[in-house]
Amino acid sequence: MVNQGNQQLSPAEAQKRAVGRRAAEYVQDGQIVGIGTGSTVRYVIEALAERIRGGMSMVGIATSSGTEMLAHQLGVPLLDLDSSPGPLDVCVDGADEIDPSLNLIKGLGAALLREKIVAAAAQRFIVVGDASKRVQRLGEKAPVPVAIFPFGWTTTQARLARLCPRVELRQRDGQPVVTDDGLYIVDCYFGPIADPRAVERTLHDTVGVAATGLFLDWPAPITALVAREDLSVDVLTR
Repeated sequence: MVNQGNQQLSPAEAQKRAVGRRAAEYVQDGQIVGIGTGSTVRYVIEALAERIRGGMSMVGIATSSGTEMLAHQLGVPLLDLDSSPGPLDVCVDGADEIDPSLNLIKGLGAALLREKIVAAAAQRFIVVGDASKRVQRLGEKAPVPVAIFPFGWTTTQARLARLCPRVELRQRDGQPVVTDDGLYIVDCYFGPIADPRAVERTLHDTVGVAATGLFLDWPAPITALVAREDLSVDVLTR
C-alpha cells in the first residue's frame, strides 16, 4: 500500500491519483472542459474541485451520469454539451489501452459513445492512465467494447461473432449493462490487433452497431499522461 496524505492506496490507485492530479494541471482558468468517465478520472475531478475552491473558474461537460454525480458532489460546475457557448478547450479522459501511436481502446466504463462525442468537440484531448494501460498493440489486454442497439441485439451479436473469435454481451447481475444512451455493450476479444483501422471500419459497417471503443488517429492534438510504478508521469504527445 502507498500512503498519500491520509489515504492508504494500492500501487495501482496511487498511479491513478498521480496521473489524475497531473492531468488537472492542464486545465486553465476560464476553460470549458470535457470530463471523462472512470476510476482515474475520479482523481481528475477531485483535483479540479480543489482548484475551483482555490479560485479557478471553469465549467465541465460530463460524459456520463456517474461523472455528473461526482462533479455535483464536489462542486464542479457543469453544462450540457448542447448549451456550451463554444468549442471545448480540452477533454480529459481515461483509456483502457494506449498504443505507441496514442491510439486507444476505451469503453470498459460503458460510456464510450458520449466519451467519443465529447472528445470530438474538444480542441485538445488529454488521456490519462496507469502503467498497465500501455501496450504495443491494441487488444493485447482489453476487449474492444462495442455499443449496440437493444432492438435485435441477438442478431447484432451474431453478426459480430462472425468477425471476432470471442464476443460477450456485458452483463451485471444477470442483466445486460445499459449505457446512459440506452445501448447495450458487447465486448469483442480480438487479441492483439494488426490493423485497428480495418477492424474499426468492419465494426462500423455491422448493422446494429452504434459506436466502438476504438479511438484512432485522433484529429485534435492528443497528449497521453501515463503513470509509472514510481509515480512519475510520462508525457506522450502526437
